[in-house]
Amino acid sequence: MPDQKPISHNTLCLLLLLSIFANVGLVSSKSTIEPCSNSDSCNALLGYTLYTDLKVSEVASLFQVDPIAILTANAIDISYPDVENHILPSQLFVKIPIACSCVDGIRKSVSTKYKTRPSDTLSSIADSIYSGLVSADQIGEANSVTDPSVLDVGQTLVVPLPCTCFNGTDNALPAIYLSYVVRPVDTLTGIAARYLTTITDLMNVNAMGGTAIKAGDILAVPLPDHGLIVPNGSYAITASHCVQCSCGPGNLKLYCMPSSLAVSCSSMQCRNSNLMLGNTTVQQTSGGCNVTSCSYGGYVNGSIITSLSTSLQPRCPGGQKFPTLIDPPTSVVRDSMFAPSPSPQSDSAGTTPKSSVVPTKAGSLPGLPPAANSPIGSTSHACSLRKSLATFPRALVMLLFVKFLMSMSL
Repeated sequence: MPDQKPISHNTLCLLLLLSIFANVGLVSSKSTIEPCSNSDSCNALLGYTLYTDLKVSEVASLFQVDPIAILTANAIDISYPDVENHILPSQLFVKIPIACSCVDGIRKSVSTKYKTRPSDTLSSIADSIYSGLVSADQIGEANSVTDPSVLDVGQTLVVPLPCTCFNGTDNALPAIYLSYVVRPVDTLTGIAARYLTTITDLMNVNAMGGTAIKAGDILAVPLPDHGLIVPNGSYAITASHCVQCSCGPGNLKLYCMPSSLAVSCSSMQCRNSNLMLGNTTVQQTSGGCNVTSCSYGGYVNGSIITSLSTSLQPRCPGGQKFPTLIDPPTSVVRDSMFAPSPSPQSDSAGTTPKSSVVPTKAGSLPGLPPAANSPIGSTSHACSLRKSLATFPRALVMLLFVKFLMSMSL
């Protein structure tokens, strides 16, 4: 048997490096998915970061949604001149309202279609254009793409986007879920503080065993909701753009009134009353305050339904508070985009927000399921779905492999 040259220290190092690099492709990000078994759908939100400067209408076209719905979901003033053609800056974070369906046993949105351009690849579409909300593999699988390196210009691709419903509740309260792509600077504490929830709630909803998160993970974040895609602190336009409804700030009471977009709408006056939609009268009495309100009851066959209600309250309510509307953004404040999210703080009235550390319910600890009698929605049936991240450059791995072969031949 011929003598074999002992493997040198350098060769061993190369073998170790090759082993490490060969496993880099196994590094993956996690995305919360919700198993389902029926054909119902729900309203959901996507957290989207613009990859370049885009008009409001271009962002809407990218997801095939109403531009007005994007503006209202982000509390942007729809009365701003030519607002749909306003150019939003690159790297701006916005919430996109979508319909979340049950497809192949899991919740996802499949209503988004994308027409390919000459420079597109599955990776650029997934990571850049749709800001990491989907992976190249998921787009390829959804469209039966056999060779991801070959895309026909003008080809229409289905873009499966993450979403969750969880019965539209969180801890037995109405909620809408935001699919949020974790950034490198994010912490679970910061995300909980930003969206006024708790670490425990985020961990339960996303079936997490610990608080560790990494860039590229997609979390389901519960936001208080009224079933009309009106997360707290925002507003929505409904009834064929005739009615504007807002939620908050400071409470979860839904308030609706005629929209500034109203042009040709059915009557918004409450029957047997002179009150119009959104009007309220109060009368102080010795027994309390009589409050009469004209409220929104829905939109049926082109008609706006209103309802008149009268109640006796201990004290007369103050004026209606509305979410603060903003002009369409023209720039991105770097600190707000890239700095870690602030920790919860007490407001001027001394009200302490939900703790992001201490569990809110007895028997519920971070990473552990709540007690058997804990509220509905406090723990999810979420699963962990993995999608591959960009692997280590193949050229470098090949170079190291060549060096290894050369060393063996010496």
